[in-house]
Amino acid sequence: MAKTNTTELLEALAAEIGENIYIDIAKWHLYLADAKLHNVVAEKLYPLITDRKVNENRVIQILESIPVKIGGGRKELALIDLLPLQCQVNLVDILEKYQR
Repeated sequence: MAKTNTTELLEALAAEIGENIYIDIAKWHLYLADAKLHNVVAEKLYPLITDRKVNENRVIQILESIPVKIGGGRKELALIDLLPLQCQVNLVDILEKYQR
């Protein structure tokens, strides 16, 4: 039963991240759900929630470790480099909400 609850929580977290967090490219907002990045981000950040260790520095470290291919895979950037500061703040807020 715990696995079902974990799966449901992870899916809900991914959905909320996908709908509210976006990457900014030339003032275009590409939401993480549309970029197919919301599940990866949720899976990487979920342990912070379960360990009750959500804080801005840890979130940034994880975002730095998530590669995003651009230009048809010719280049790769860290997700943190594509997120506006406000989205980083919103992401931490979402994670803190799930941690409570």
